[in-house]
Amino acid sequence: MKALVVFCVVVSCLASAQLVRPDKMRLGVYNPDTKHYEKQTLGQDGHDQQPHRPALLGQDGHDQQPHEQALLGGDGHDQRPHEQALLGGDNHDLRPHGQTLLGGDGHDLRPHGQPLLGQDGHDQRPHGKILGQDGHDQQPHKQVLGGDNHDRRAHKKLFGQGNHDYKKHVKVFGGDDHDMGHMGMFKSFMKQHNKSYKNKAEFKKRFKIFHQNMKKVHILQQNERGTAKYGPTKFADLTEREFRKMLGFQPHMKPATSSMEPAVIPEDLEAPVSFDWRKHGVVTPVKNQGMCGSCWAFSTTGNVEGQWAIKHKQLYSLSEQELVDCDATDDGCNGGLPENAYEAIAKLGGLELEDDYPYDGEDEQCHFNRSLAKVTVNGSVELPADEVAMAKWLTQNGPISIGINANALQFYVGGVSHPLKFLCNPESLDHGMLIVGYGVHTTKYLHRKQPFWIVKNSWGDDWGEQGYYRVYRGDGTCGVDQMATSAIVP
Repeated sequence: MKALVVFCVVVSCLASAQLVRPDKMRLGVYNPDTKHYEKQTLGQDGHDQQPHRPALLGQDGHDQQPHEQALLGGDGHDQRPHEQALLGGDNHDLRPHGQTLLGGDGHDLRPHGQPLLGQDGHDQRPHGKILGQDGHDQQPHKQVLGGDNHDRRAHKKLFGQGNHDYKKHVKVFGGDDHDMGHMGMFKSFMKQHNKSYKNKAEFKKRFKIFHQNMKKVHILQQNERGTAKYGPTKFADLTEREFRKMLGFQPHMKPATSSMEPAVIPEDLEAPVSFDWRKHGVVTPVKNQGMCGSCWAFSTTGNVEGQWAIKHKQLYSLSEQELVDCDATDDGCNGGLPENAYEAIAKLGGLELEDDYPYDGEDEQCHFNRSLAKVTVNGSVELPADEVAMAKWLTQNGPISIGINANALQFYVGGVSHPLKFLCNPESLDHGMLIVGYGVHTTKYLHRKQPFWIVKNSWGDDWGEQGYYRVYRGDGTCGVDQMATSAIVP
């Protein structure tokens, strides 16, 4: 009888032990080093405790496909900035962020003081060893996924099938440069701007250039004082040298003795708060100089077109190619200066129409036909480096030809551009443009006033704001006031 009792007790104990096994108690995985059971974190999928081959980050195959595809829920998550926490395998990104998300705990409906991530209260208690055993959650989350020793051991495949985690990242996931240079963005850039490359080597070369340029974009955006946005424009796959070759404004070509007259500006003249010559029918549509460094010619014709239209009530689109081919003082696609071009027009006997002497963006033999000339020039004026005076003169006389530093232009998308001087030296002018008006922008939230110039460019209407550039007005940003000139028409 006593033996039977002992047998029953043993059986009962074994049954009890079966009920309280570690896996049944949800103690996690036994760690022989610490001699404790440790829970897995981040969605309970062991993200950092196994090779990155399986589908991770929400269990949606995020790590098994290139970043050009819609990721983390199939909604383009990695193609725009994100402010909320992710991870958890709970369809977080399959619904608008206004709904109850991340495990049905209202995570995104209240401040992130108590984020949950995976329905396990992960961030509501201290962690001894988290995310690669580096104390990730024991310090502020200013830098994550790379910048804080997060990955102390190598991973075979990571985030987009690249070497994403093999190099240090200062910041990641949105609102910074983390995703700005990846292959997905490059392919989107190619599609948007109809880019194609002759072979794989050229593709790789342009991708590398694009990646480096996106770092420049990040620097411009971080230091922007206005409302401008910078990004992958159609010039984002060009080196700095290639880009500058297509500019063409050459201040060193200024003659030692100038024939220009100083502009006369009445001191008592009051300029309106804003003004735009486009509304008065004296500005032709935006043109495109292509890869020829002929900006000086476009700046010149734009000015002459406006001057002639104001005085003679007839707007003509004039020939830049005539200046590229026939202006002996300037250097065609290798650059020039409006000041020289005004004088060349006077010597030639006028400018033909665009239709009669069409633009082809290459240096050719001059075939100017004086009998076809529609406008003439008999002098030019130089405006003072005073933006108040420039605004007054513009409202009375017409669009102004200018030189400007184009450093911010390669990646300009829109807004009022106001880069710091070290990013846009006002003494290094390299691009010719045309001021057609000005205004004042009021910021949405702080209601700050940002006066600006409206500047016509010659890179087509698929650049900037339909071909235009708004640059801050009042402090000589990018040298906008340094070489302002205009033709005088009879």
